Amino acid sequence: MQKGQYNIDLVTEKEKIKSLDKKKSTSGETNKEESKMSEIPEDILDPFCDPKNPQKISFHDVTSAAFLIKEGIERTPCPRSTTSDSYGMDLYLKKDFLQYTGSFKERGARYALLSMSSEQKQAGVISASAGNHAQALSYHGWKLNIPITVVMPKTAPIMKIQKCRNYNATVIIEGRDMAEAKAMALKISQEKQLLYINGYDHPQIIAGQGTIGLEILEQVSNPDAIIIPVGGGGLIAGIATVIKALSPKTKIIGVESEKCPSFSRAIENKGPIYTPIKNTLADGLAVPKVGYNAFITALPLIDKMVVVREEWIALAILRLVEEEKCVVEGAGASGLAAILAGQLNELKGKKVVCLLCGGNIDTTVFGRCLERGLAAEGRLVKFVAEVSDRPGGIQELCEILSSLGVSIKDIMHERAWLRDIYTVEVKVVCETRDWEHSMQLKNNLKKHYQKVQFSELPLAINADVWLSGRK
Repeated sequence: MQKGQYNIDLVTEKEKIKSLDKKKSTSGETNKEESKMSEIPEDILDPFCDPKNPQKISFHDVTSAAFLIKEGIERTPCPRSTTSDSYGMDLYLKKDFLQYTGSFKERGARYALLSMSSEQKQAGVISASAGNHAQALSYHGWKLNIPITVVMPKTAPIMKIQKCRNYNATVIIEGRDMAEAKAMALKISQEKQLLYINGYDHPQIIAGQGTIGLEILEQVSNPDAIIIPVGGGGLIAGIATVIKALSPKTKIIGVESEKCPSFSRAIENKGPIYTPIKNTLADGLAVPKVGYNAFITALPLIDKMVVVREEWIALAILRLVEEEKCVVEGAGASGLAAILAGQLNELKGKKVVCLLCGGNIDTTVFGRCLERGLAAEGRLVKFVAEVSDRPGGIQELCEILSSLGVSIKDIMHERAWLRDIYTVEVKVVCETRDWEHSMQLKNNLKKHYQKVQFSELPLAINADVWLSGRK
């Protein structure tokens, strides 16, 4: 690894935690977690992720990783999209969500574990993760007979916690968020002399993720661009290192959710900076501060960063299910979301690879994503109409919907809060074919009823966008 001379102001995890604690204490809110976190020493830092002396990953690091992990990692397919022509580009999908644990994280985890000394392997490792990294580390630690401890925040999905336990990992549930879980993991690492492996900034983790780039270039010749989801930055740093070494003309495009654009903010700040996280469909990208090693490696190699809205991510999840038969989590769908949103129109007519990096989506969240995607595309519509409360009033409304070929998903009515005792307010959720069909429904209802109100938020698509996509 090459050492980089890159000095920026350090906002340590401890400082962030103290800031959070101060806010809570002013509102009179105290709990056991606060007292536990206050015991964590300020000088605990990850020795492999030094903000004052970050390590720049090289092409040689990635090829070394590829050699070591080839026997334990799936070589995932990268087929041409079945609906490539509809996007106006030659689109290929790198399906790395088909790894055993459902994400690309296995590559870096296995390489990091294999690179440890015999003493370290015997003692074991520890890490903090809310999901994919924890599962990857637990699975490969189990296969390699290396003890694994993962600290997961209380917000981590129960399914992912249980999977880590199924792989014989020691799972500790601590912290309100990833920052607190990481601080706790670092403390345990120091106390028990366990090696801490950062899920997105450890040099060997980055190198392992870069092996995806080697596979892509073997599967798709001379791609014009590769679209990569960005969270902590390790994935794009590793892949970009390979791509720019072997195919320098290929554009590297990073995609983030609007709910946590930490890499975009780091670029503006000229260094990693804490970015508040909001609830997001792309929880795998919700890293509040990008890695120092990842940032210095990726920054000179990225050609464009795109920040996408949540509605487009939901729509991308829906499209991948319907068109590609792929169940992908929000982070994995973010690349396609950028294409759907029209933020990468310069790639029209080009050969493009879109990375589907993870498929570990919670079942209940998946259902909500599909509904959100249908709403964003105008195929799930909600409206309120005031109709006659005389016999046949609601029947007439249903007949109008039926004549238009609209399917009613839910319907309810109320009378108590209306001034006119001869009318009834009917709330309807219905399904249409597309946005144009929804507009036909809207116009038809407004001809028949004086009071009709459609719920158009939080739709991502409007009529102009839909029509532009049809041209």
